[in-house]
Amino acid sequence: MDLALVLFLGFLATFTATMPPGLINITAAKISLKEGLNRGVMFALGACTIVVFQSLIATIFARYLSNHPDVIGVLRTVALVIFALLSIYFLFIAKSSDVKNQEVDSRSKTKRFFHGMFLSAINFFPIPYQAYIAVTIASFGILEFDNFGIGAFVIGCTLGTFFALYLYIRFFEKIKDHKIASQKSMNYLIGIITGVVAIITLINILKDLYEA
Repeated sequence: MDLALVLFLGFLATFTATMPPGLINITAAKISLKEGLNRGVMFALGACTIVVFQSLIATIFARYLSNHPDVIGVLRTVALVIFALLSIYFLFIAKSSDVKNQEVDSRSKTKRFFHGMFLSAINFFPIPYQAYIAVTIASFGILEFDNFGIGAFVIGCTLGTFFALYLYIRFFEKIKDHKIASQKSMNYLIGIITGVVAIITLINILKDLYEA
């Protein structure tokens, strides 16, 4: 087993999955624009802390999850409710309140770290996705489900997520004076993204029910 290859494939899989606009990466960029680079990075670190546990769970139970679609069905139902509520909030509530400049207390970095952990924790999609990737890699004889193989895969997934989030933070820093980077635009963007995810999730749930 080539641990470097396992790490690289885990990195590539999660980096690719994180790059499309989503709730976590857009929120990381929003925090960086509003409160500075350091707090955006702290948010990303908090999100990646959860990714460690998500990828660990996904790897350990990869075969189980792939052989029990009913488990993924439950996760989809929970995710549907969460993303629908988030979409309603960002489209109809958050956009109506203007955020004024406020003094940031010394605990803000810690709060952003836990904020990142929270949003990452309610995002259940990485678990079945990473489980699928782990099973696929294992099917080619590249990954073995021992401590070293699991560790390399988890590290790769975590680094891939952080690198993608950091790219988002730096990109929006470059365009911070553009209209798209305003808070109202960011709230709309997050709301639209969560709404699309909720619709896709609902379609998948209905499709599974129809096929059953």
